[in-house]
Amino acid sequence: MKIHTELSSLNALSPLDGRYASRVDSLRPYFSEAAFMAHRTEVEVAWLIALSEAGLPELAAFSQTAKDQLHQIVIDFSEADVARIKEIEKTTNHDVKAVEYFLKEKVQTNPELTKAAEFIHFACTSEDINNTSHALMLTRAVETVILPTLRQLLTQLQNKAHEYARQPLLSRTHGQPATPTTMGKEFANIAARLHRAIEAIEVVKPLAKLNGATGNFNAHLSAYPNVDWQALARKVITGFGLTQNVYTIQIEPHDWMAELFDAIARANTIILDMDRDIWGYVSLGFFKQKLKEGEVGSSTMPHKVNPIDFENSEGNLGVANALLNHLSAKLPISRFQRDLTDSTVLRNLGVALGYSVVAWEASLKGLSKLQLNSEVIDADIDACWEILAEPVQTVMRRYGLPQPYEQLKALTRGKGIEQETLRAFISELDLPFEAKDRLLAMTPRSYLGLAVQLAKNVGK
Repeated sequence: MKIHTELSSLNALSPLDGRYASRVDSLRPYFSEAAFMAHRTEVEVAWLIALSEAGLPELAAFSQTAKDQLHQIVIDFSEADVARIKEIEKTTNHDVKAVEYFLKEKVQTNPELTKAAEFIHFACTSEDINNTSHALMLTRAVETVILPTLRQLLTQLQNKAHEYARQPLLSRTHGQPATPTTMGKEFANIAARLHRAIEAIEVVKPLAKLNGATGNFNAHLSAYPNVDWQALARKVITGFGLTQNVYTIQIEPHDWMAELFDAIARANTIILDMDRDIWGYVSLGFFKQKLKEGEVGSSTMPHKVNPIDFENSEGNLGVANALLNHLSAKLPISRFQRDLTDSTVLRNLGVALGYSVVAWEASLKGLSKLQLNSEVIDADIDACWEILAEPVQTVMRRYGLPQPYEQLKALTRGKGIEQETLRAFISELDLPFEAKDRLLAMTPRSYLGLAVQLAKNVGK
């Protein structure tokens, strides 16, 4: 077999660059190699401009023209720029140094900036640029892709909760018939959980540092001992919408990243739980799925309409959480003041989030195809009168009747009963008329507690 090795969607090693490539295009501006270079360039430019405004004797404040030229480098950053940086890196064998040399080349046409060229990357360690870039990449991806997609999923769940609020559903605890709920209430449960998970993502505070090789501004102070370097670094960091971390080693310790990945993994776990439950409801016939012309459910069984979207979501959520959990556990750990194990792991940010996005999109697609099959759901709950043993024995307890639990256990445990059998039992009970009448009027479909109200209220 001969396989062409030039990269394409058909020979990519990762399905994120192959089968699922179009589903994760929204993440490429934040987590591709080119995006990393673009963000590094943005941070280097911001640091240089801040230095020019710091009153350093050897670095005059830039003119507006010079600032505009620097900003334009960031705005116009292109694939040609990426190619040039990679070409420089062949010599430097250092990706951040390649960005520095690239910027020095870009300012050669401006005498004002050429004179200031040695202040590009001044007193910085590579990790100053990288950690700030990673913080920007993550926060921008969270704001533009992660949270909007999760909120879209949340909205779908809330809509399902409201739509199915009144549809009675026979619960199954331990897989056995249990106290009824409504289909809407089950969607409301998921929506409420996902809402909390989204809030946990929203409150994570992104941190960054620009404090030198081991976090103490050593090089900075050796050159300019009278500059308030901590304040200058804070100005740049907060200008990006980030929070300064004052206490670091060579790397920003990544604890905030671990918080973020844990929060996203928690959302993924909730969605995975939903995928499995809906899969089960489809298998029970409680949901039908909208058909798509030309689509095949099985290569040999023509009748099948498989819940493939929820299966796809479940599988990809597993991969995503394996990566997110590794990122969370590994990134906050560094030997002494620095080792390089975090660097290669951080290159997988887009992979972990990519599998998450693929999974969320699959769940959204699956939810959009669901069609409630009320007839099957109603038949399931109508055939299970034994679940009313719970309210009967509870009312018996209220009025002090002897051994209520034991009597209902003997009547119902491990065996189905008919409506007439239960009504006959209730009729013989020594209960006030109002209580007995209420029990006699009760059906499995009406024994819903606050389920309808709770389903209608979710998201409001």
